[in-house]
Amino acid sequence: MGLFPSDALNPGVRKREVFGWAMYDFANSGYTTVVITAVFAAYFVGGIAGRADWATFAWTASLSASYAIVMLTMPSLGAWADLRAAKKRLLMLTTAGCVASTALLALAGPGSVALAMGLVILSNTFYSYGESLTAAFLPELARAEGMGKVSGWGWSLGYLGGMLALGLSLAYVLWAQSHGIAAERFVPVTLLITATLYGLAALVTFALLPERARPRPQAMAPSGWKASLRQLRSTLHQARRYRDFMWLLGCAVAYQGGVATAIALSAIYAEQVIGFAQQETMLLIFVLNIAAALGAFAFGYWQDRIGHKPALALTLLGWIATCAIAALTTTKGGFWWAAGIAGACMGSSQSAGRAMAGLFAPPRQLAEFYGLWTFAIRLASIVGPLSYGAITWFTGGNQRIAIASSGLLFVAGLVLLWPVNMRRGREAALAAGQPA
Repeated sequence: MGLFPSDALNPGVRKREVFGWAMYDFANSGYTTVVITAVFAAYFVGGIAGRADWATFAWTASLSASYAIVMLTMPSLGAWADLRAAKKRLLMLTTAGCVASTALLALAGPGSVALAMGLVILSNTFYSYGESLTAAFLPELARAEGMGKVSGWGWSLGYLGGMLALGLSLAYVLWAQSHGIAAERFVPVTLLITATLYGLAALVTFALLPERARPRPQAMAPSGWKASLRQLRSTLHQARRYRDFMWLLGCAVAYQGGVATAIALSAIYAEQVIGFAQQETMLLIFVLNIAAALGAFAFGYWQDRIGHKPALALTLLGWIATCAIAALTTTKGGFWWAAGIAGACMGSSQSAGRAMAGLFAPPRQLAEFYGLWTFAIRLASIVGPLSYGAITWFTGGNQRIAIASSGLLFVAGLVLLWPVNMRRGREAALAAGQPA
């Protein structure tokens, strides 16, 4: 069967198509790794905002604003893309938007807080659109029993892309520091590296990944957009038919809030609480990406074997341990242990959730249901980092209390995962997916 078995794929799907799809994870991971996690987040707080008491809150507020935009627009955009079979076209437009706004972030320097916040909101909005749209291709490519494997292939390749972007950035930063170049001059270059890599790698996706969906008749009418909104309202009104999907969305709001906190604030925590230097933080995130890539790849196979629900539950237990260790440790060595566990759980938990959402999505409404999935995880991305920023602000900068509180989000995720019934949820999706 090999490491990449063909029986994990739907009939007629070629491996080159799956590679093209997975390359989008490779392309966009550099954005989250360099901009949201390892480089620009800490630079925003320390360099642009001058380590002001409100700086961490301003960073999380920027991310939250972008997530609010995505929450309000992505479900209807997904329904529109389903009706018009336009997932790929929309993906190309949102990719161009994210690449351009990421490159423009290079213009943000010390004191330009408003410019930096505006461009972070814009770039992260486009990034989130792209993440949702590419996920909606997964059920078209993978069989139900191979969903975990294929999702894991994408996530693991994605972390390799993140490592490449971060590795190139780290190499440049070390060179710049050795030549006495200040952060306000070398950080913009890392943003240009990230934007270039994102754009070039995404071209592979656009060349290899076909749009398999076909437009529906109502999409051709002048009221096509209204038809998509009617379809979305109909889905929400029929939520009882998809109660397992709805429980999964609730679970995602909780645990993805904790994951989003780790992504958005781990570099800030490492530097301001544990005492990491910037190059040490970049190395930490680089190693974390290695652990995440290995975890996502291996866990995808294990997930298909033991079941999606138990697999996700195990990763949430790992996240709880991560938060406890990070809150209690006072040494760099201790934080490395927390980061190692987080890396192993990060790709696994996100890949598992994406695969479960694919199993619960009716075949004719993939982009719409992944739009709802995006609504949930972007709500989580508001709740998690914003509460972390608020707790840090209100406690006079005590980030240990904030990171400990993040562990409660993973506990809530476990509780909300309990009622999910995988068989019932899959049967509801297939029943709804039958042609009218």
